[in-house]
Amino acid sequence: MNLKKYFVRALHRLQKGPGYTYKELLVWYCDNTNTHGPKRIIKEGPKKKFIWFFLTLLFASLVFWQWGILINTYLSYNVTSSLSIGFKTMKFPAVTVCNANPFKYSEVKHLLKELDRLIEAALERILQPTQGNSSESSSPPLDLRLWHQIPLVLIDEHDKDNPIILDIFDSNLDIFAGGNQTYEGNQTSVGNITAVDNQTSEVNQTSVGNETAVDNQTSVGNATAAPPAPANATSEEKKYKLAVKLCSHQGSDNCTYRNFTSAAQAVTEWYILQSTSILSKVPLHERIRMGYQAEDMILACLYGAEPCNYKNFTQIYHPDHGNCYIFNWGMDEEALNSSNPGAEFGLKLILDISQQDYIPYLSSAAGARLMLHQQKSFPFLKDQGIYAMAGTETSIGVLVDELERMGYPYSDCTMNGSDVPVKNLYSQYNTSYSIQACLRSCFQNHMTEICGCGHYMFPLPEGVNYCNNEDNPGWAYCYSSLRSSISHRQICIDSCKETCNDTQYKMTISMADWPSEASEDWIFHILSYERDMSTNVTLDRNGIIKLNIYFQEYNYRTISESAATTIVWLLSSLGGQFGFWMGGSVLCLIEFGEIIIDSLWITVINVISWCKGLKQKRAQARYPDAPPTVSELVEAHTNLGFQLEDVGALPRDEALPPEPGTPPPNYDSLRVQPLDILGPDSDAEAE
Repeated sequence: MNLKKYFVRALHRLQKGPGYTYKELLVWYCDNTNTHGPKRIIKEGPKKKFIWFFLTLLFASLVFWQWGILINTYLSYNVTSSLSIGFKTMKFPAVTVCNANPFKYSEVKHLLKELDRLIEAALERILQPTQGNSSESSSPPLDLRLWHQIPLVLIDEHDKDNPIILDIFDSNLDIFAGGNQTYEGNQTSVGNITAVDNQTSEVNQTSVGNETAVDNQTSVGNATAAPPAPANATSEEKKYKLAVKLCSHQGSDNCTYRNFTSAAQAVTEWYILQSTSILSKVPLHERIRMGYQAEDMILACLYGAEPCNYKNFTQIYHPDHGNCYIFNWGMDEEALNSSNPGAEFGLKLILDISQQDYIPYLSSAAGARLMLHQQKSFPFLKDQGIYAMAGTETSIGVLVDELERMGYPYSDCTMNGSDVPVKNLYSQYNTSYSIQACLRSCFQNHMTEICGCGHYMFPLPEGVNYCNNEDNPGWAYCYSSLRSSISHRQICIDSCKETCNDTQYKMTISMADWPSEASEDWIFHILSYERDMSTNVTLDRNGIIKLNIYFQEYNYRTISESAATTIVWLLSSLGGQFGFWMGGSVLCLIEFGEIIIDSLWITVINVISWCKGLKQKRAQARYPDAPPTVSELVEAHTNLGFQLEDVGALPRDEALPPEPGTPPPNYDSLRVQPLDILGPDSDAEAE
């Protein structure tokens, strides 16, 4: 109770207004505030009072509207990019060089022998005008088990409403009969095919007798077939597509057909899928052995004025390109600095790509694949690499761009990938985080969860094996579906983040024939002798590449982000709008805050008063009579027989009579008087 009284007293003391009503407080504020407008409302006449009230309300609304826009702009955390140019001695980038062909054909031929026979027989069957010219009868029988795991099929679209899917190795098939095609044996009728480039469509097949009807298929791709028609055939009769058939498991009706704009693309895609299944079962050390070795590939090396050789390169295995070699990676030694810009102070390499030992159906491009990147970062050559053509000298001038992004909340970037929810599978190489590594790790994690195995092109999580046709018959179908899934792709994009600091190397590339016709004889003799210790020429123009990599200049550009809006900008903008529309300042805001506090105090006091009044009403309802006066309380205390009349308790005729009580003593009778004062009449009076 004492605390409550103290609180009420404190509220009264804190209340700063001239009175205890809202009207008094509002009048006091308008008369004392420094803000323009309110003072005119209370001092002008009725008409001007209305005008000033309207203007004050209008401009106050404009102020709050502008404030909302400014605060929303600040909370959007926009950034501005600034470009600055500096000059310093820079670290030479890490240079990764690979062969466009991942393996020597002489080393992997025994693994791909049956696969090569299948694709050669299929192409011969497609391209030969008649079956009589085929050489299948003279060759050993084909093992079609590998073919049926991931087959190539022909789609006959002479009847666009009902295209026919044809098995290339059907012995009863004659697709070159001319204008009137007759099909014997197993056929697949396909309805409602819609061509869409480079997509994949699902097919629901229902087998009926020797024919398979496929309804509601969306075929993807607009691949026109390789098989030519006879000489008298019109262009309308040449309507074949070569497609890759992918099924969830062998013999399943749940299949997709991947069509391409060219049969060459279909053959390459089919060969990559089949070779991936075969090579995934080969141990890593065997794959490294079957690739191009550094001492055979790197014929000459010069950095600035210092000679170097293949021992200055770090070897890594890249699934797309086999053995790759990195110069100045910075893993074991300090990164090299470039002493001066210009071609004389860069890296010079002579490479031998041994084009004659390429895998014919796997690598259709010849040359070297190279990439410039930061130290201790993994090279993703398929995304960021460039080709160097055989028989040329390729000069690459480098300019450096340094990117500095602002972190949260201005951008969703990461410093080292520790706050990214995706497990980085490339951490086994001890490389730094990159968004490419995150995206591939995310895809591999999804594939292991959905398909039950990992793709050969990406590192494996622990306890997972690579996919192959024997252990995972439907892996190609699962991989194709997952790769074309937009939802899974978006999940990975949302999960991965860009790095806040990055270095990009801008390249200026120029090429020239090398060596020249006048000098090729002695150059090839020297290089052949240095590599093979042979006096015979073992090298030629189709296998030699010369590279020059150097800084064009020491000027580097720094592209940095800075906050477009700061707290200083926000406060100054808020104050400017308030001062422009209402002539206010920070002190005016304090005054406005003061009146709000005073209003709250008045509200609290009114609530307390209302609670006290409610309590008194409850007490009166419990005791309806008026409380006794002081004289009545004294009388009740001195006279024990005294009772208050309870008029309202009982009716008058039913009221109980008062109980008899002892009258108060006569204090005068207690006074002691002398005996002589008492007369003889005293006893008589007493009687």
